[in-house]
Amino acid sequence: MGAHRGIEKDLIEKAGWPFRAIEVSSFHRSLTPKEIKHNFISLRNFFRSPGEAKKLLKEFPADLVVGTGGYASYPMIQAASKLGIPTAIHESNAIPGLTTRLLENHADLIMVGFEECRKNYKHPDKVLVTGTPVRGDFFRLTKKQAKQKLGMDDGRPLIVSFWGSLGATEMNREMAEFLALEAKNGLPFHHVHGAGAVGCKHMGEYLAEAKIDLSKTPELEVREYIQDMGVMMRAADLVLCRAGASTISELTALGMPAVIIPSPNVVNNHQEHNAQVLASAGGAVMILEKDSSGQKLYDTACGILHDTARRKEMSAAMSSLGTIDASEKILDAVMALVRSSKK
Repeated sequence: MGAHRGIEKDLIEKAGWPFRAIEVSSFHRSLTPKEIKHNFISLRNFFRSPGEAKKLLKEFPADLVVGTGGYASYPMIQAASKLGIPTAIHESNAIPGLTTRLLENHADLIMVGFEECRKNYKHPDKVLVTGTPVRGDFFRLTKKQAKQKLGMDDGRPLIVSFWGSLGATEMNREMAEFLALEAKNGLPFHHVHGAGAVGCKHMGEYLAEAKIDLSKTPELEVREYIQDMGVMMRAADLVLCRAGASTISELTALGMPAVIIPSPNVVNNHQEHNAQVLASAGGAVMILEKDSSGQKLYDTACGILHDTARRKEMSAAMSSLGTIDASEKILDAVMALVRSSKK
């Protein structure tokens, strides 16, 4: 079950599962006439959605309802709780989002990515550390096999960088400077950068500004998307990225050292909190976007990649936070909840 306009509709139906939708929408903080109208619609949806959720649960008499933090989770978890159906939430971010906070009293179980998350809940006794699932293709090859498959097994470290599916204007500009520094200093690394759909349109001008011609440096590559992300991250020696929930779960599961620049444009600044968990453990270096530059990122990356002992320590720190079998842990936890309710 999800929202009418959510990405989950296409994904779930494509996977072959039945899908039902509830009319829910977010609240915006802007006071423009357009946003005020949007908020009135969201308020209407907020009051209508519990009835829709209850109707859905009568049509489909569930033994368990699991929410994953989206707005559509709220009416479903609340309705299930009132009907005596076991409920669970999985929260991928270090800091619980608004929906998770509102549902804490209704949920029987709250599953989180890291032990550090427990302190952010009013009912820590309900919290279980399961990790966040990572796709299996991240583990199908060894690091050596992944490097061989990519043709990057000449002994030079591989840097992988990306800033999300759309990209980020300033960060892509900095990556052009970063790539130019790599070329200037004798191409000490392989580097694959995913610029994103929007970012890729402007990378040509950024590279021209940085005075670098990638046609002369095959070791350095810019793509719109990194389609083979599982292989690429398995082969990587250092990742430069944002701190979305899926990304940090992948980094920790792989034991991958990282330089993280959290996005400043997210609700509750949750990416900075995500990154801080990894940085505090010693697995990542966090640089705020306002303090970042191509030169600083390059110097930081060199400091890590030219120090084998430090890289190993960072990898071990990341691995200590990672959960490879998160899917199994989540399944075991929710099935135990169902069995307990049947007694």
